[in-house]
Amino acid sequence: MTGLFTAAPVLAILLGAVAGGGLLLLVTALRGMPLRRQAGQAAALEGRLRALAGPRAALALVAGLLVLLLTRWVVGAAGVALLALAWGSLGGAAGERHSIARLEALATWTESLRDTIAGAVGLEQAIPASLRAAAPSLREPLTRLVDRLHTRMPMPGALRRFAADLDDPGADLIIAALIINARLRGPGLRDLLGALSESVREELDMRRKVNAERRSTRRSAQIVVGVSVGLALALALFNRSYVHAYDSTVGQLVLVVVVALYAAGFIWMRRLATFDTPERLLTGEEPGLAEAAGPAGSAQAGGAPAVPGRAGSPS
Repeated sequence: MTGLFTAAPVLAILLGAVAGGGLLLLVTALRGMPLRRQAGQAAALEGRLRALAGPRAALALVAGLLVLLLTRWVVGAAGVALLALAWGSLGGAAGERHSIARLEALATWTESLRDTIAGAVGLEQAIPASLRAAAPSLREPLTRLVDRLHTRMPMPGALRRFAADLDDPGADLIIAALIINARLRGPGLRDLLGALSESVREELDMRRKVNAERRSTRRSAQIVVGVSVGLALALALFNRSYVHAYDSTVGQLVLVVVVALYAAGFIWMRRLATFDTPERLLTGEEPGLAEAAGPAGSAQAGGAPAVPGRAGSPS
């Protein structure tokens, strides 16, 4: 059987295409794809691409090149590079930490907004004032909200765009209350924001407890993966005759199947560790002409009948 580096160019191209396709599929599965093209989806996708081009990507590239030089396995090098790139996301721990941080920032911002409104300050003044105490994860979308308010965009439309920037079901509950208050100007917003912040805090405590219970399982999975990959690399370095079959083209194709099975296990474990996200409330089309018509549009039949029943409960 001819060696890998003496194979026909077509087979080499095929191996490269398989390795590149596996890399693309694994990164897409681990990082996720935007479900809806909303205003905040482009910024979220840009942040994911920026994270892929960070120090972890450089470390993954170095690890893949090192394995390629030591073993001459193209598929093995691609698999190790993928593993190094996705190691922090193994089991969904990184995504869960980001979600918990977003929930905590949302609760803190809601409490800040509630306390500012308690000082007899209107919503138009309270939102810009809350920007100074906002967490970094909320500062960018909140800055865009303040900029829209400064350009005289109606409050309901600006809040709808703010909800699209956040793209979070928990944030939709709070922003919906703000939209109702901006339309009807009724009392009770401070008490409603206090109740919503308490609800977010309770969800935050629950998710922290679940995350702590899952930490040991994630650590065990990382140990199993590390030992398996380390054993395979040790055999390739110190007992070459034992894994000599993988040096051929057919052996590399078999190794593709092995790497794919590992990737499927990682994706399955990540899905098991992910919380089910409820459906958002503020979905649908962008705020249209009814939102851009100004505060007068809230008194028309299109907006007022839909919210009095919900607005009555906060007051």
